[in-house]
Amino acid sequence: MHPGPIQVLQAAHRPQPAARKPRLLIAGATGTLGNEVMRRLVGLQQFERTEVLVREPIKAGLRGVVTNVVASDAPADWQPGAADMGVILFDPPRLFHDRERALWTPVPEQLPELARWMRASGVTTLAVVLPHAQGRLPEALKRGLASLDEHAVATLGFERLVIVRSAQKPGPAAAPGFLPAVAHWMLSVFKFMVPSSEQPVRAVKVAEFVALALQFAPPGIHIAAPEMVWRAAQGDMRTAVRQWLTP
Repeated sequence: MHPGPIQVLQAAHRPQPAARKPRLLIAGATGTLGNEVMRRLVGLQQFERTEVLVREPIKAGLRGVVTNVVASDAPADWQPGAADMGVILFDPPRLFHDRERALWTPVPEQLPELARWMRASGVTTLAVVLPHAQGRLPEALKRGLASLDEHAVATLGFERLVIVRSAQKPGPAAAPGFLPAVAHWMLSVFKFMVPSSEQPVRAVKVAEFVALALQFAPPGIHIAAPEMVWRAAQGDMRTAVRQWLTP
C-alpha cells in the first residue's frame, strides 16, 4: 500500500536526529599554550565532549570537559579511549598552577607512541603543536616532516594530520655568575638577528590557528611552518588559514 499525502507530509515534517558532534581528546593541556588551546576549542562548543589526560583525579573546571586518568607515563600501557579528534601539545606545566601539576604532559620523544594510542582510540584527525628553538629550524625542514618520529606518525593512517611548528620563547634567565651572564647576553643579542617571522607567536594566536586548522583542513597532511603561523597572526587569521589549506 502506498502512503497517502497526509502520511508523506507527516514524514517530511518529522524531526530528524541531529548528527553527533565529534569527541575531542587533548594530551598536554598545560602551560600557557595548552590552556589557551583547550579554552579555545571548548569555547567553540563544536564537540560532544573534550577529554583531557591527567595523572591523578581532578575536577574539570570547564563545561563539557572530562578527565581520563592514565595508568602510567607510557601510552603503550593504556587502554584505548574513544575520540574522533586529537590534539598533542608539549608545553610544560606551570608549577605554580596546582591543577596543571595533575595533568599528564607528553615529551617530544613520546610523539609516535602517543599518536599510535590516539589512532587506536578512534582518532582520525590529529593536530600536533611542535615547539622549536626560534631561528634554529633548518629551512628544508620547516614545511616537511622533520624527523623519523614525524614520519612514523604520518604512516599511522590518520585521515587528517596537522603539524603546527611554533617557535619557543627563550628560557628563563641564566644563573648568577660571570660566564652564565655572558652566555645569556650573547643569546639575547642573537634574538635580534632572528627574522620577525620566526619570533614566537602569542599563545592565544597559536590556539586560534590550531582551532581553525582543525575546522578547515581537508584530508591529508598539512604542515604549518613558523612563518606561516606568524603571518596568520598578523591579520585575518581565518582567511590566512583557509588560503594555506587551499590546494
